[in-house]
Amino acid sequence: MTTTTRITRHCCTLLMALGLGTPMLASADTLRFGGNFPNDHSSSKAMEIFQEELANRTDGDLTAQLFPAMQLGGAGENIDQVSSGAVMGTWVGIAYLSRIVAEFEALSLPFAFDNREDAFRVIDGKVGDMLNQKLAEKGFTALGYMELGFRNVTNNEHPIKEPEDFKGLKIRLQPNQTHLDTFRALGANPVSMGIKEVYSGLQQGVIDGQENPYSVIATRRLDEVQKYLSDSRHFYDYIVIIANLNKFESLSDEEQQAVRDSMDVAVEWQRSKAAEEDKAARQTLIDRGMEFTSLSDETREALRKETQGVVDELKNSLGADIVETVQAELDK
Repeated sequence: MTTTTRITRHCCTLLMALGLGTPMLASADTLRFGGNFPNDHSSSKAMEIFQEELANRTDGDLTAQLFPAMQLGGAGENIDQVSSGAVMGTWVGIAYLSRIVAEFEALSLPFAFDNREDAFRVIDGKVGDMLNQKLAEKGFTALGYMELGFRNVTNNEHPIKEPEDFKGLKIRLQPNQTHLDTFRALGANPVSMGIKEVYSGLQQGVIDGQENPYSVIATRRLDEVQKYLSDSRHFYDYIVIIANLNKFESLSDEEQQAVRDSMDVAVEWQRSKAAEEDKAARQTLIDRGMEFTSLSDETREALRKETQGVVDELKNSLGADIVETVQAELDK
Protein backbone atom coordinates (compact mmCIF):
# COMPACT_ATOMS: atom_id res chain seq x y z
CA MET A 1 0.00 0.00 0.00
CA THR A 2 1.45 3.44 -0.90
CA THR A 3 2.10 6.27 1.56
CA THR A 4 -0.44 8.41 -0.33
CA THR A 5 -3.12 5.75 0.10
CA ARG A 6 -2.41 5.51 3.83
CA ILE A 7 -2.67 9.27 4.21
CA THR A 8 -5.92 9.35 2.22
CA ARG A 9 -7.45 6.65 4.38
CA HIS A 10 -6.27 8.44 7.56
CA CYS A 11 -7.83 11.72 6.42
CA CYS A 12 -11.13 10.04 5.55
CA THR A 13 -11.21 8.31 8.93
CA LEU A 14 -10.53 11.64 10.66
CA LEU A 15 -13.31 13.34 8.73
CA MET A 16 -15.74 10.61 9.72
CA ALA A 17 -14.71 10.91 13.35
CA LEU A 18 -15.32 14.66 13.25
CA GLY A 19 -18.71 14.14 11.65
CA LEU A 20 -17.60 15.85 8.47
CA GLY A 21 -17.74 12.83 6.22
CA THR A 22 -20.23 10.25 4.99
CA PRO A 23 -19.88 6.58 3.97
CA MET A 24 -19.77 7.81 0.37
CA LEU A 25 -16.43 9.52 1.11
CA ALA A 26 -14.48 6.32 1.72
CA SER A 27 -11.02 6.03 0.21
CA ALA A 28 -10.59 5.74 -3.54
CA ASP A 29 -9.66 2.07 -3.35
CA THR A 30 -12.88 1.09 -1.61
CA LEU A 31 -15.57 -0.09 -4.03
CA ARG A 32 -19.09 0.60 -2.78
CA PHE A 33 -22.00 -1.66 -3.77
CA GLY A 34 -25.63 -1.01 -2.85
CA GLY A 35 -28.37 -3.64 -3.01
CA ASN A 36 -32.05 -4.08 -2.22
CA PHE A 37 -31.97 -7.76 -1.20
CA PRO A 38 -32.18 -8.60 2.53
CA ASN A 39 -29.02 -9.38 4.47
CA ASP A 40 -29.88 -13.07 4.69
CA HIS A 41 -30.62 -13.55 0.98
CA SER A 42 -28.07 -15.72 -0.82
CA SER A 43 -27.15 -12.86 -3.17
CA SER A 44 -26.20 -10.63 -0.23
CA LYS A 45 -24.22 -13.49 1.31
CA ALA A 46 -22.48 -13.99 -2.03
CA MET A 47 -21.47 -10.34 -2.06
CA GLU A 48 -19.83 -10.91 1.32
CA ILE A 49 -17.83 -13.73 -0.28
CA PHE A 50 -16.85 -11.32 -3.06
CA GLN A 51 -15.80 -8.80 -0.41
CA GLU A 52 -13.57 -11.33 1.33
CA GLU A 53 -12.11 -12.70 -1.89
CA LEU A 54 -11.27 -9.23 -3.19
CA ALA A 55 -9.47 -8.23 -0.01
CA ASN A 56 -7.49 -11.48 -0.02
CA ARG A 57 -6.52 -11.28 -3.69
CA THR A 58 -5.28 -7.68 -3.37
CA ASP A 59 -3.74 -7.92 0.11
CA GLY A 60 -6.30 -5.41 1.30
CA ASP A 61 -5.31 -2.72 -1.20
CA LEU A 62 -8.70 -2.98 -2.91
CA THR A 63 -11.76 -3.61 -0.77
CA ALA A 64 -15.54 -3.63 -1.12
CA GLN A 65 -18.06 -1.87 1.09
CA LEU A 66 -21.57 -3.35 0.97
CA PHE A 67 -24.92 -1.67 1.59
CA PRO A 68 -27.59 -4.41 1.29
CA ALA A 69 -31.25 -4.33 2.42
CA MET A 70 -32.06 -1.00 0.73
CA GLN A 71 -29.67 0.99 2.92
CA LEU A 72 -29.05 3.28 -0.08
CA GLY A 73 -32.60 3.07 -1.44
CA GLY A 74 -34.51 0.67 -3.67
CA ALA A 75 -33.39 -1.09 -6.83
CA GLY A 76 -34.13 1.82 -9.15
CA GLU A 77 -32.23 4.22 -6.92
CA ASN A 78 -29.27 1.84 -6.72
CA ILE A 79 -29.08 1.66 -10.52
CA ASP A 80 -29.19 5.46 -10.76
CA GLN A 81 -26.37 5.67 -8.20
CA VAL A 82 -24.24 3.32 -10.30
CA SER A 83 -25.03 5.30 -13.43
CA SER A 84 -23.95 8.57 -11.81
CA GLY A 85 -20.86 7.02 -10.25
CA ALA A 86 -22.02 7.65 -6.68
CA VAL A 87 -21.32 3.97 -6.03
CA MET A 88 -19.30 1.42 -7.95
CA GLY A 89 -22.04 -1.15 -8.40
CA THR A 90 -25.20 -2.93 -7.40
CA TRP A 91 -26.74 -6.40 -7.53
CA VAL A 92 -30.28 -6.22 -8.82
CA GLY A 93 -33.04 -8.23 -10.50
CA ILE A 94 -32.77 -7.84 -14.28
CA ALA A 95 -36.35 -6.56 -14.56
CA TYR A 96 -35.19 -3.24 -13.15
CA LEU A 97 -32.65 -2.86 -15.95
CA SER A 98 -35.14 -3.26 -18.77
CA ARG A 99 -35.88 0.47 -18.70
CA ILE A 100 -32.23 1.06 -19.59
CA VAL A 101 -31.54 -1.95 -21.81
CA ALA A 102 -34.82 -3.06 -23.35
CA GLU A 103 -33.24 -6.27 -24.65
CA PHE A 104 -33.32 -7.72 -21.13
CA GLU A 105 -37.01 -8.26 -21.81
CA ALA A 106 -35.99 -11.17 -24.06
CA LEU A 107 -35.13 -13.15 -20.93
CA SER A 108 -38.73 -12.82 -19.77
CA LEU A 109 -40.31 -15.20 -22.26
CA PRO A 110 -43.33 -16.51 -20.32
CA PHE A 111 -43.29 -20.18 -19.25
CA ALA A 112 -40.22 -20.76 -21.45
CA PHE A 113 -37.63 -22.06 -18.97
CA ASP A 114 -37.92 -25.62 -17.71
CA ASN A 115 -34.94 -25.68 -15.37
CA ARG A 116 -32.10 -23.54 -14.03
CA GLU A 117 -29.50 -25.36 -16.15
CA ASP A 118 -31.20 -24.03 -19.29
CA ALA A 119 -31.28 -20.57 -17.75
CA PHE A 120 -27.55 -20.58 -17.01
CA ARG A 121 -26.73 -21.84 -20.49
CA VAL A 122 -28.64 -18.90 -21.96
CA ILE A 123 -27.02 -16.18 -19.85
CA ASP A 124 -23.49 -17.65 -19.97
CA GLY A 125 -23.48 -17.85 -23.76
CA LYS A 126 -24.25 -15.69 -26.77
CA VAL A 127 -27.30 -14.06 -25.19
CA GLY A 128 -25.27 -12.88 -22.22
CA ASP A 129 -22.62 -11.47 -24.55
CA MET A 130 -25.27 -9.53 -26.47
CA LEU A 131 -26.76 -8.08 -23.28
CA ASN A 132 -23.37 -7.19 -21.82
CA GLN A 133 -22.56 -5.21 -24.95
CA LYS A 134 -25.83 -3.30 -24.61
CA LEU A 135 -25.01 -2.56 -20.97
CA ALA A 136 -21.59 -1.23 -21.98
CA GLU A 137 -23.23 1.14 -24.44
CA LYS A 138 -25.20 2.58 -21.52
CA GLY A 139 -22.16 3.01 -19.28
CA PHE A 140 -22.30 -0.21 -17.26
CA THR A 141 -20.23 -3.36 -17.11
CA ALA A 142 -21.71 -6.70 -16.06
CA LEU A 143 -19.65 -8.55 -13.45
CA GLY A 144 -21.81 -11.66 -13.30
CA TYR A 145 -25.28 -13.18 -13.16
CA MET A 146 -26.64 -14.86 -10.07
CA GLU A 147 -29.91 -16.73 -9.68
CA LEU A 148 -33.02 -14.99 -8.49
CA GLY A 149 -34.97 -18.03 -9.59
CA PHE A 150 -38.33 -19.11 -10.87
CA ARG A 151 -41.09 -16.70 -9.98
CA ASN A 152 -44.26 -18.14 -8.42
CA VAL A 153 -47.66 -16.66 -7.68
CA THR A 154 -49.25 -16.26 -4.27
CA ASN A 155 -52.70 -14.86 -3.54
CA ASN A 156 -55.48 -14.66 -0.98
CA GLU A 157 -58.44 -15.58 -3.20
CA HIS A 158 -58.09 -19.21 -4.31
CA PRO A 159 -55.56 -21.87 -5.37
CA ILE A 160 -54.03 -21.49 -8.84
CA LYS A 161 -54.69 -24.73 -10.72
CA GLU A 162 -56.00 -23.77 -14.17
CA PRO A 163 -55.43 -20.83 -16.55
CA GLU A 164 -58.78 -19.29 -15.59
CA ASP A 165 -57.65 -19.05 -11.96
CA PHE A 166 -55.50 -16.05 -12.90
CA LYS A 167 -58.47 -14.06 -14.18
CA GLY A 168 -59.39 -10.99 -12.17
CA LEU A 169 -56.58 -11.31 -9.62
CA LYS A 170 -54.89 -8.04 -8.72
CA ILE A 171 -51.25 -9.15 -8.73
CA ARG A 172 -48.18 -7.09 -7.85
CA LEU A 173 -45.34 -7.36 -10.35
CA GLN A 174 -41.96 -5.77 -10.95
CA PRO A 175 -41.82 -2.70 -13.23
CA ASN A 176 -41.23 -4.79 -16.33
CA GLN A 177 -43.47 -4.38 -19.38
CA THR A 178 -43.24 -8.02 -20.49
CA HIS A 179 -44.17 -9.23 -17.01
CA LEU A 180 -47.18 -6.89 -16.94
CA ASP A 181 -48.24 -7.87 -20.47
CA THR A 182 -48.01 -11.57 -19.59
CA PHE A 183 -50.41 -11.28 -16.68
CA ARG A 184 -52.79 -9.13 -18.70
CA ALA A 185 -52.82 -11.88 -21.33
CA LEU A 186 -53.86 -14.30 -18.56
CA GLY A 187 -56.75 -12.06 -17.57
CA ALA A 188 -55.19 -10.82 -14.32
CA ASN A 189 -54.95 -7.19 -13.24
CA PRO A 190 -51.22 -6.60 -12.77
CA VAL A 191 -49.96 -3.73 -10.64
CA SER A 192 -46.40 -2.40 -10.70
CA MET A 193 -45.30 -1.76 -7.13
CA GLY A 194 -42.01 -1.41 -5.26
CA ILE A 195 -41.11 -4.36 -3.05
CA LYS A 196 -41.12 -2.10 0.03
CA GLU A 197 -44.87 -1.63 -0.32
CA VAL A 198 -45.90 -5.20 -1.08
CA TYR A 199 -46.35 -6.50 2.47
CA SER A 200 -48.63 -3.63 3.50
CA GLY A 201 -50.47 -3.76 0.17
CA LEU A 202 -51.29 -7.43 0.75
CA GLN A 203 -52.12 -6.85 4.40
CA GLN A 204 -54.54 -4.05 3.55
CA GLY A 205 -56.11 -5.86 0.59
CA VAL A 206 -54.93 -3.28 -1.93
CA ILE A 207 -53.66 -6.22 -3.99
CA ASP A 208 -54.79 -9.87 -4.00
CA GLY A 209 -51.39 -11.40 -4.54
CA GLN A 210 -47.85 -11.12 -5.81
CA GLU A 211 -45.17 -13.22 -7.52
CA ASN A 212 -41.60 -13.87 -6.45
CA PRO A 213 -39.12 -16.70 -6.03
CA TYR A 214 -39.79 -18.82 -2.96
CA SER A 215 -36.72 -17.43 -1.21
CA VAL A 216 -37.94 -13.84 -1.50
CA ILE A 217 -41.45 -14.78 -0.36
CA ALA A 218 -39.94 -16.47 2.69
CA THR A 219 -37.30 -13.89 3.63
CA ARG A 220 -39.80 -11.04 3.30
CA ARG A 221 -42.36 -13.02 5.35
CA LEU A 222 -45.08 -12.56 2.73
CA ASP A 223 -46.62 -15.84 3.89
CA GLU A 224 -47.91 -13.87 6.89
CA VAL A 225 -50.29 -12.01 4.58
CA GLN A 226 -50.85 -14.65 1.86
CA LYS A 227 -52.68 -17.97 1.90
CA TYR A 228 -52.24 -19.72 -1.48
CA LEU A 229 -48.95 -20.64 -3.19
CA SER A 230 -48.39 -22.24 -6.60
CA ASP A 231 -45.37 -23.37 -8.59
CA SER A 232 -46.43 -21.30 -11.59
CA ARG A 233 -42.78 -20.75 -12.62
CA HIS A 234 -44.00 -18.22 -15.17
CA PHE A 235 -40.58 -16.52 -15.47
CA TYR A 236 -37.03 -17.40 -14.58
CA ASP A 237 -35.27 -14.40 -13.11
CA TYR A 238 -31.62 -13.43 -12.75
CA ILE A 239 -29.72 -11.08 -10.48
CA VAL A 240 -27.09 -9.13 -12.38
CA ILE A 241 -24.13 -7.47 -10.73
CA ILE A 242 -23.36 -4.27 -12.62
CA ALA A 243 -20.65 -1.65 -12.15
CA ASN A 244 -20.10 1.84 -13.47
CA LEU A 245 -18.03 1.26 -16.61
CA ASN A 246 -15.82 4.33 -16.28
CA LYS A 247 -15.08 3.68 -12.62
CA PHE A 248 -14.33 0.03 -13.33
CA GLU A 249 -12.01 0.88 -16.22
CA SER A 250 -10.19 3.40 -14.02
CA LEU A 251 -8.88 0.42 -12.02
CA SER A 252 -5.61 -1.14 -13.09
CA ASP A 253 -5.72 -4.27 -15.23
CA GLU A 254 -4.68 -6.32 -12.20
CA GLU A 255 -7.42 -4.80 -10.06
CA GLN A 256 -10.06 -5.37 -12.73
CA GLN A 257 -9.03 -9.01 -12.96
CA ALA A 258 -9.14 -9.36 -9.17
CA VAL A 259 -12.68 -7.96 -9.16
CA ARG A 260 -13.82 -10.34 -11.88
CA ASP A 261 -12.13 -13.38 -10.35
CA SER A 262 -13.57 -12.59 -6.93
CA MET A 263 -17.04 -12.16 -8.38
CA ASP A 264 -16.76 -15.44 -10.28
CA VAL A 265 -16.21 -17.22 -6.97
CA ALA A 266 -19.19 -15.44 -5.42
CA VAL A 267 -21.50 -16.16 -8.37
CA GLU A 268 -20.58 -19.85 -8.45
CA TRP A 269 -21.31 -20.14 -4.73
CA GLN A 270 -24.61 -18.28 -5.02
CA ARG A 271 -25.92 -20.35 -7.90
CA SER A 272 -25.35 -23.53 -5.91
CA LYS A 273 -26.74 -22.02 -2.73
CA ALA A 274 -29.81 -20.63 -4.51
CA ALA A 275 -30.80 -24.11 -5.67
CA GLU A 276 -30.72 -25.35 -2.07
CA GLU A 277 -32.42 -22.19 -0.87
CA ASP A 278 -35.25 -22.53 -3.38
CA LYS A 279 -36.18 -26.03 -2.24
CA ALA A 280 -35.85 -25.19 1.45
CA ALA A 281 -37.81 -21.94 1.13
CA ARG A 282 -40.77 -23.66 -0.52
CA GLN A 283 -40.92 -26.17 2.34
CA THR A 284 -40.62 -23.35 4.85
CA LEU A 285 -43.63 -21.60 3.31
CA ILE A 286 -45.65 -24.81 3.45
CA ASP A 287 -44.58 -25.42 7.04
CA ARG A 288 -45.67 -21.92 7.95
CA GLY A 289 -49.16 -22.71 6.70
CA MET A 290 -49.41 -21.75 3.04
CA GLU A 291 -51.58 -23.99 0.86
CA PHE A 292 -49.40 -25.22 -2.01
CA THR A 293 -50.68 -26.22 -5.45
CA SER A 294 -48.59 -27.62 -8.30
CA LEU A 295 -49.55 -26.87 -11.90
CA SER A 296 -49.87 -29.80 -14.31
CA ASP A 297 -47.92 -30.02 -17.55
CA GLU A 298 -51.20 -29.56 -19.42
CA THR A 299 -51.94 -26.34 -17.57
CA ARG A 300 -48.43 -25.06 -18.19
CA GLU A 301 -48.76 -25.74 -21.93
CA ALA A 302 -52.11 -23.96 -22.00
CA LEU A 303 -50.51 -20.96 -20.30
CA ARG A 304 -47.75 -20.91 -22.93
CA LYS A 305 -50.39 -20.74 -25.66
CA GLU A 306 -52.32 -17.96 -23.92
CA THR A 307 -49.16 -15.84 -23.69
CA GLN A 308 -47.77 -16.50 -27.18
CA GLY A 309 -48.88 -13.02 -28.22
CA VAL A 310 -46.46 -11.58 -25.66
CA VAL A 311 -43.58 -13.44 -27.33
CA ASP A 312 -44.67 -12.20 -30.76
CA GLU A 313 -44.81 -8.63 -29.50
CA LEU A 314 -41.32 -8.96 -28.04
CA LYS A 315 -40.01 -9.96 -31.46
CA ASN A 316 -41.63 -6.85 -32.93
CA SER A 317 -40.39 -4.45 -30.25
CA LEU A 318 -36.89 -5.81 -29.63
CA GLY A 319 -36.17 -7.33 -33.00
CA ALA A 320 -36.44 -11.03 -33.66
CA ASP A 321 -32.69 -11.66 -33.36
CA ILE A 322 -32.27 -11.66 -29.59
CA VAL A 323 -35.60 -13.36 -28.88
CA GLU A 324 -34.87 -16.12 -31.36
CA THR A 325 -31.35 -16.48 -29.94
CA VAL A 326 -32.86 -17.11 -26.52
CA GLN A 327 -35.30 -19.61 -28.01
CA ALA A 328 -32.50 -21.36 -29.93
CA GLU A 329 -30.47 -21.75 -26.74
CA LEU A 330 -33.50 -23.20 -24.96
CA ASP A 331 -34.10 -25.64 -27.82
CA LYS A 332 -30.59 -27.14 -27.58
